[in-house]
Amino acid sequence: MSPDQRFTRWVRVALAAFALLFVYFMVADSFMPLTPQARIMRPVTRIAPELSAPVVEVVVRDHQHVDKGDVLFRLDAAPYEIAVEKAQLDVEQAAQENDRLQADLAAARASLSAAQANASELNSERERAQSLVGRQSISRQQYEQRVSAANTANADVRAAEAKITSLEAQLGEEGDANLRLRQARNALANAQLNLERTEVRALEAGQVTNLQLQAGDYVQAGQPVLALVGGGVDIVADFREKSLRHVRVGDEAKVVLDALPGHIFAGHVTALDAGVREGQVSANGQLADIPTSDRWVRDAQRLRLHVALDAPLEEMPPSGARASVQLLPGEHTLAHPFAWLQVHLISWLHYVY
Repeated sequence: MSPDQRFTRWVRVALAAFALLFVYFMVADSFMPLTPQARIMRPVTRIAPELSAPVVEVVVRDHQHVDKGDVLFRLDAAPYEIAVEKAQLDVEQAAQENDRLQADLAAARASLSAAQANASELNSERERAQSLVGRQSISRQQYEQRVSAANTANADVRAAEAKITSLEAQLGEEGDANLRLRQARNALANAQLNLERTEVRALEAGQVTNLQLQAGDYVQAGQPVLALVGGGVDIVADFREKSLRHVRVGDEAKVVLDALPGHIFAGHVTALDAGVREGQVSANGQLADIPTSDRWVRDAQRLRLHVALDAPLEEMPPSGARASVQLLPGEHTLAHPFAWLQVHLISWLHYVY
């Protein structure tokens, strides 16, 4: 065989291999998609104080594991202790004010009884004077004096009743339902809650990371100052959207971690994101911003899906660790052997790259 013939043969072999690989990758991208664009995501809790105050003590150290409810750091509690004491005094003052109102109410009711008795007597005298003046047994002046006295007594009764109504309104309900007491106790509970908040605790178990906080720092309420990395694992993988045509929640997946080359972990698809940021339009009052591109073939859009491992990892990888994900759509079982070959090839390649 001449050199030209051998060259022609190798060209044909290369073209056939290229065509075969092209067809293979076209089919594999649809029925056994693989992506190296995957990460291990662990839940990160950003710890923010609920009060603005200086830090007096940082209890934890960087990289320390904490359980739910453990104290992370403490704020200056002196102002809040004073607030609790003031709220307690306000509760006592409210109770004393209620006692005073109850005493005034009892006195007003006694005054009402006395006024009613006096008014009853003077009204009777007025009625007797009315019959006597008709027989001219008493003068008209004496009769008018008795009428005036009776009217004054009746006015005193109405005044006493109005005072009782006013005192009852000021006192409100008695016992634990009293409004003044409820308000004071609510203020006390709020002050005690703020005092408890001077000890900032872990909301979830996790590992303290990137700790920069130290005693003497002034922290603002609602501003995160510490991060906890939780123990859960969520694997997010980005695929071209056309690669996910046959993928469904529950399909089998294989995961290869960059940090653990040669190890293949079994998992399954748990969710597919409903969209990407480019698919979200904000109502900002502006016209549409249409991106321009002079590329004939634009980049494929990538969509994100979530994978859960079937068994927990012996050692927890850091959040953000890289991974590769091989999907095995359930309705295309003939592609599974090729997917097995792909993921094992990737696991071997991670030894050298």
